[in-house]
Amino acid sequence: MALLELENVSVGYGSIQAVRQLSLTVEEGEIVTLIGANGAGKSTTLRAVSRLLKVRQGAIRFDGRDITSLPPDRVVRLGIAQGPEGRQVLALQSVQDNLELGAYVRRDREGIREDLARMYRLFPRLDERRHQLAGTLSGGEQQMLAIARALMSRPRLLLLDEPSLGLAPLIVLEIFSIIRDLNAQGVTILLVEQNAKLAMQHSARTYLLEAGQMVFSGPSSELLEDERVLRAYLGG
Repeated sequence: MALLELENVSVGYGSIQAVRQLSLTVEEGEIVTLIGANGAGKSTTLRAVSRLLKVRQGAIRFDGRDITSLPPDRVVRLGIAQGPEGRQVLALQSVQDNLELGAYVRRDREGIREDLARMYRLFPRLDERRHQLAGTLSGGEQQMLAIARALMSRPRLLLLDEPSLGLAPLIVLEIFSIIRDLNAQGVTILLVEQNAKLAMQHSARTYLLEAGQMVFSGPSSELLEDERVLRAYLGG
C-alpha cells in the first residue's frame, strides 16, 4: 500500500481547472519528483495534498486513509508537512520562534525540546542564528528554516515546493544534500522543483505534468535518458 495516493484528482481556482484527473503514488521511503513548466499544476497538487485547496473530483489517501475532505491541521497531525514555495518564514519572528510554531499541533513539550536540538544539529547555521529574526537570514538559510520548521511536526511525508528557487548554485547543492540525508533518515519526500535534472538525479521516480495533466511518469533514471523528455522539458 502506497503512503500517498492520488486517484483522478481535479483541482481548480474559480473557473480555471489547474489539475485534471491526476493519479500518482508515493511509496514509503521514496523521493518522488513532480516536474513541468510554470503553470503545469505542480504547486497546486502539493496544496491539494496538504488540504490548502479543495479537491473538486477524485480522492487523496494517506497511509490508506481518505484525507480528501480533512482540514489542514488534521492532515499535519496525521503526518504530512509542507515546505512552501517562497519559504514563507515569519520574518519578524526569531529562528527559534519559527521552529516552535512548526510544532503547533504537538503537546509533548519534552519531545519538542528534543526536536529543536535535533534541528540545530541538522542545520548548524540555524543554531548560530537561533535568536536572529528570520527575515534577516539569507535565502539559503531561510530555506533551511522552512524545511526545519516543517520537520518540527515529525512528518512521515514532507512536501517540498521549489526548495532551490532563487538560491546560488552552491547553496542549491547543499539543500539537495540535506534532502538526501533526510530521506536516508526515513522521511518520505514529494518534491516540486524547477531544476528538473537535479531533482530527478535525487529521486526514485518522476511525474511530469503539462497543463494540469500527467504526460510522462516512470523511474527518474529512465526519464533522464528519454529523448522526448530531454527535448521537451530538460533542454536536451
